[in-house]
Amino acid sequence: MTSLLDLNNPENRLLGAVIQHHARETPERPFLRMADLEIRYADAARRSARFAEGLRLAGLTAGDRLCLLMDAHPDYVLLALAASQLGVVWIPVNTDYRGDWLSQTLADSQPGLLIADARYQERLEALAMPEWRSQNPESLLAAAGAGIEPSECVPQTYGDTVSIMWTSGTTGKAKGVMQSHNTWIRSALSAAEMGSMAPGDVTYNVLPMHNSAAWVANIFPALLTGASCAMDSAFSAGQFWERTRYYGATHIFTLGAMHMFLWAAEPASDDANNPVRSANMVPMPDNIAGPFKERFGIDEVHQGFGQSEVMLLMRRWDQPRSHWPPNALGAVADDIDVELMDAEGNPVGPGETGEACVRPRAPHVLFNGYFNNPTAEAAAFCDGWYHTGDLLRRDEQGHYYFVDRKSDLIRYKGRSVSSLAIEHLASLHPQVEQAAAFGITSQELDAEHEVMLSVVLTPEGDLDAETLARYINDNAPYYYVPRYIDFVAELPMTPTQKVRKVLLRERGVSSATWDAQQAGFVPTR
Repeated sequence: MTSLLDLNNPENRLLGAVIQHHARETPERPFLRMADLEIRYADAARRSARFAEGLRLAGLTAGDRLCLLMDAHPDYVLLALAASQLGVVWIPVNTDYRGDWLSQTLADSQPGLLIADARYQERLEALAMPEWRSQNPESLLAAAGAGIEPSECVPQTYGDTVSIMWTSGTTGKAKGVMQSHNTWIRSALSAAEMGSMAPGDVTYNVLPMHNSAAWVANIFPALLTGASCAMDSAFSAGQFWERTRYYGATHIFTLGAMHMFLWAAEPASDDANNPVRSANMVPMPDNIAGPFKERFGIDEVHQGFGQSEVMLLMRRWDQPRSHWPPNALGAVADDIDVELMDAEGNPVGPGETGEACVRPRAPHVLFNGYFNNPTAEAAAFCDGWYHTGDLLRRDEQGHYYFVDRKSDLIRYKGRSVSSLAIEHLASLHPQVEQAAAFGITSQELDAEHEVMLSVVLTPEGDLDAETLARYINDNAPYYYVPRYIDFVAELPMTPTQKVRKVLLRERGVSSATWDAQQAGFVPTR
């Protein structure tokens, strides 16, 4: 009979200790799968030990940093675990990055070594920065040789930094979020608990490895419970359900529009013929969740709310006893306090919008700070509270609802106007392909904004600004109507396809911008 690793003991809350435990207790149980490749727990521990030896031979020691520029693959997981056992901090690098984005991320990471797939070597050589020592996974294994067996992890505590995850940089310079063993384990245990994950279950990952959700929702929950994680290199709506059948996947995670692509696909007679019983889908519209479960034969669709700095902030589990109001974010995690505060740091009451501020009830629940960025770190904390930058509203029953990012909220004549709501309204027009709403500082009052909207039309679109303004006016309160509208060929995007509103604000109003006031357009109240 196998023994369970007591994760209530902080000494066991180390990623390297978990893989070694399973290698001893259930050596033949599958851990990682990709296509016809299957790696069992004992083999995973041995291969990870070879990677660790390769890292040692490359000169890395505890506290050094290892950048990983690789596609999804079991070796990616084993490299991260190898680094974790050495006390080396692993840093996933977005494989969509190139040029300045890539060179800046690597420079800011200050790695002792870069492990990159061979297909990215040309991209690295184009940067002309030879001081970055790079190898590929195969050369690292070859240097270590065969016959390496797992050894004891270097002395660590569960609060030590084990990885750095770079933010997307939508509102300014990207920040390196330092994660401890415990931040990963805490959040992954929650995902496993929501899905009642157990040995014999299979998670299915199609998210890129630079995305925190790949680890916290798929890889680490499987590791902590002795289950398996199957992975493919990318999401395919057309092949998704067939791949779950191929792997026998019982747990899936989809992000953003992924599940909406699945929902929009032409219904098939075998939609419900899949092994999935638990899904985590963020965000899943309330009116779709029930029909989605029925169509695809899924027992539960869970949701969660968090960010890199607080990977588990709220969770919305889907069980018969749980009845959530529409759009509610879920219940606050047990090991944190959440308070909604105004700009002066005072709590706001029910129905009012405030910034979600988090205070941990236990050690090593939040991130360990921003790597080499004490200014950003100091700005994020005040009197023991971490200020998330997310604006929420709480109702009388204590349910929370998302309003906007603080940096994107528009202050208009004493009102807090959601940029997301304006963008949603504009995007409903059939000739609008993309829209980004943001605030331009008012000439009358620095604390107030005028609403500005940048719009990308569909290829056949010939919409004019006044018609769009009237359309918004007809479908929303008058204060949602932009004063300024720009038609642009494209929106500035990050490599992760998020709008860089900081650049739109910097560009501001130009001679080509439509100005409602100058045009004599008066919204109807």
